[in-house]
Amino acid sequence: QRIDWHKSARSDRVFIRENEWEAANTLWLWSSPDASMTFRSHLAKTTKRDRAELVSLALGVLAVRAHERVGAIGSPYGPDHSRTNLIRIAEWVLQHEGPSLPAFTRMPRFSSALLVGDFFDRPSDIASAITPMAEAGVTGHLVQVVDPAEETLPYAGRVEFQEVAGPLKFLSSKTETLRGAFAEKLEAHRAQLRELCQSIGWTFTIHRTDEPPARLLLMLHNLIAGTWVR
Repeated sequence: QRIDWHKSARSDRVFIRENEWEAANTLWLWSSPDASMTFRSHLAKTTKRDRAELVSLALGVLAVRAHERVGAIGSPYGPDHSRTNLIRIAEWVLQHEGPSLPAFTRMPRFSSALLVGDFFDRPSDIASAITPMAEAGVTGHLVQVVDPAEETLPYAGRVEFQEVAGPLKFLSSKTETLRGAFAEKLEAHRAQLRELCQSIGWTFTIHRTDEPPARLLLMLHNLIAGTWVR
C-alpha cells in the first residue's frame, strides 16, 4: 500500500511513500561572514566571501527545485521549500555578520549541512563547532574556500603581511624563502581537517577562487542529492 506505483513505473527503483515529517530532508546552509573572507589577491577575480555565498545559495536553489526544505544556520527564518523563503534567506546571508564558525543549531532527522568558509581557525575550535551536529545525526560537507595566493604564496622580496581586520603584522625580507615552510604548515592544517571530517562521517573539499564554481557545484550536488532521493 505504501508503494508509489506512479513514480516506480518510471524508474528502476521502487519508491515508498512516507509522511513528510519522516521523509523530508532539510539542507542547512552556512557561509562564513568572517573578515578574512573579504580577501582577494591579484590572482583571483572574486573574494572568498562572494564565492562562498554563491556556492551556498546555488545549492539552496537546487534543493528547492528538488522540493526539499532549505534553512540557514543562524538565520531567523525557519527552513522551507518555497522560493519566497529562499529569497529571504539569501538576503540574510548577503547581509549578516558573525563569528568565523557556526553556532550549533538543532536540526531534524535527515538534515544535511553545507558549511563554506576558509576554516583557518584552530582545528580544535572547528571540531567543537561541527561535532555536535554530527552527533545529532546531521550529514555534513565542509568546503574550504581559499584564494590562490593563500596556497602558493606568490610574493618575493620584502613584503609586509597584515592580519585582515586585526593588529598582527609580519615583515618578511625574503618572502620567497618562506614558501616551503608555508606549504607544509597549510598541508598539516588540512590533514587535521580531513581527519576530523572522516572521523565524524563528513566530507572535506578544497576550492580555490581562481577556479570556476561549476565543478564544485556539480560535485556537491551529487553528494547531497543522495539524501534527496529515497
